[in-house]
Amino acid sequence: MTVRLDQAAVAYEVNTAHLGTEPVNLADIITGPVDTGPGPLPYLYPTPVAALLQRAHHRLLTGDWCRNAMSDEDGARCMLGAIRAEARGDRGLEASAATILLEAIRRRFGDNVDSVPSFNDAHATSRTPLRMVDQAAGLADARGL
Repeated sequence: MTVRLDQAAVAYEVNTAHLGTEPVNLADIITGPVDTGPGPLPYLYPTPVAALLQRAHHRLLTGDWCRNAMSDEDGARCMLGAIRAEARGDRGLEASAATILLEAIRRRFGDNVDSVPSFNDAHATSRTPLRMVDQAAGLADARGL
């Protein structure tokens, strides 16, 4: 069987040798998705605290996250810094969002979490803090806040 396959391969090469082919550039054929970054905020929660937390989550996604400071020189913000930026001076709304965020954190990680900044600074990556801001937005929406 191997001999027959070898003969067929040689016959194929002989029969197609006259066909002119150009080398294919794989970059023209194989393409991956274009990284466009996070999209626009599709839908805001109808309640003010939930909408604020959702905007803060989006800001952390698009503007980056930092720890050990409210914001850094590149514009990255911590969880509370993103809430403060999106509250736009409304300290009551900011306090309500921070309270709901701390409650969401304590529901997941227990009562040993002292504050939102200490929780933020305890993480090396943004994955968990961003997830908690998103969950807090859902909690605020469920409560109608």
